[in-house]
Amino acid sequence: MDNPNSPEKENIFCEIEEVTDDISEVGPLDFPALIIFVLLFFIVALQFFTRYVLNDSLGWTEEIARYLLILLAFVGSVTCVRKGKHIYLEFFYRYLPQGLIKPISSIVELVVFGMFGYMGWLGIELAQKTKSQRMVSLDLPKSVIYYIVVAACIAMAIFAAYRIFRLLKMSASDVAAEKLSNLD
Repeated sequence: MDNPNSPEKENIFCEIEEVTDDISEVGPLDFPALIIFVLLFFIVALQFFTRYVLNDSLGWTEEIARYLLILLAFVGSVTCVRKGKHIYLEFFYRYLPQGLIKPISSIVELVVFGMFGYMGWLGIELAQKTKSQRMVSLDLPKSVIYYIVVAACIAMAIFAAYRIFRLLKMSASDVAAEKLSNLD
């Protein structure tokens, strides 16, 4: 049997990030994602309650939950890009010479900027094609969802551009120190 107090298990628990009540990093730009998350929570709770407790599901909750989940993914991603916490291969930063970290980080942010800009462009085209399509449960065009996604993609592209300019102004050693400190 495993010993619950073994040093291996203690090390695992030490590595898990501590959850705190500190919300100092939450800013006004994070509120749209928080609002969508709370709405999604209540819609899914209502869906669960009506389906499993009342045994009579509300049909509209499924569609609204799906759209809110899509919006949460894109609007929440704005916060990740703004803070520079989007997914990247941090493995390489550990083994690269410090002089290469700045150019590679700049190229990565340039790719991120291009990708979100292109996604915004494609989103506009998709929204324009779906102006006449209506949601089943709400009398709104589906393009409303796509335009919100486009706004999120544009915001992410703007923050990526800001991060590019910020990286270009920093010295190579400062960029390396920042990237390497984020790994610990």
